[in-house]
Amino acid sequence: MEVLLTRSGVVESRHLVHVAVAAPDGRLTAWAGAPDRVTFIRSAAKPFQALPLVEEGVMGALELPDDEIAVCCASHGGEPEHIRKVRSLLARGGFTEDDLECGPHPPLNRGAAERLAAEGRLPSRIHNNCSGKHGGMLLLARHMGWDPRGYRNREHPVQRRMVAEVARWTGIPGERIPTGLDGCGVLCFALPLSALARAFARFGAAAGVHGAGSGVVLDAMARHPFQVAGTDRLCSAVLRCTSGRVVAKLGAEGVYGGVDRVSGLGFALKAEDGARRACEVALVGLLDRLGVVADGQGSCLGAWRERSVPNTLGEAAATLSCVGSLERGAPHES
Repeated sequence: MEVLLTRSGVVESRHLVHVAVAAPDGRLTAWAGAPDRVTFIRSAAKPFQALPLVEEGVMGALELPDDEIAVCCASHGGEPEHIRKVRSLLARGGFTEDDLECGPHPPLNRGAAERLAAEGRLPSRIHNNCSGKHGGMLLLARHMGWDPRGYRNREHPVQRRMVAEVARWTGIPGERIPTGLDGCGVLCFALPLSALARAFARFGAAAGVHGAGSGVVLDAMARHPFQVAGTDRLCSAVLRCTSGRVVAKLGAEGVYGGVDRVSGLGFALKAEDGARRACEVALVGLLDRLGVVADGQGSCLGAWRERSVPNTLGEAAATLSCVGSLERGAPHES
């Protein structure tokens, strides 16, 4: 598949997009480009990283509400409600934002960033879009009896548990998963897109078992779409527009992973050039091609389906659109 930027009828730019779609049994059912392309999945790992909070009993012991589980899965916009939820999450473990080991950056939400600047305040660690994930890691460390200090470091038990969780759902042994340093300071994982698609498919299938931890995580995201991203963000819009049927999680550098909870299909995509503008349009194009967006829901995602690119006067100067089709079957069959 490709995402094209067209200006006055002329294709000005092309973004190549690789796609993998998998069933819970591991079969690759559809693809585009190179489905086994290896990429760092970045924040698309967050639902897997939040799962130990449920399975290790942190959620029960601290009476975490599901909106705080949702913000642990978030790449949030730093809007006031996000900040309140992360502070509440931290307080349950006796932590403050000073205990977070992520760096500060301005809120991703433009309005929140402008308000912060207008108040003469500098961004702090809690404004980092990954502060919910970091808060969850602090709670996990304390609950498990691990020293919370240094929880972000490669050899800390928290990060070893994150590797084990990714290995569990991908089926790739942890020692064979390349790791790097994520933008927020913790480990990130390099996987074939096909492995990420299979992991989400398996995660979704496991959620069908009553009381399963993966179901708690996915349900939390579905019930609280705003906490997963925020105002005018696609992750939240997909959850809201599909009534939680589709859970999709953005990763930096043009990555998306997710699952359709009705068909059971997991999916992953990567914009070759890392462009967020491309991966967002491609995600909606993929959902259209998979037929998982029901009648009446499509218009809800219309702003991303054919995205307007304005000029400095606010005029619609160009459009982004997804073209191309999915291949079906098994890409390596002779």
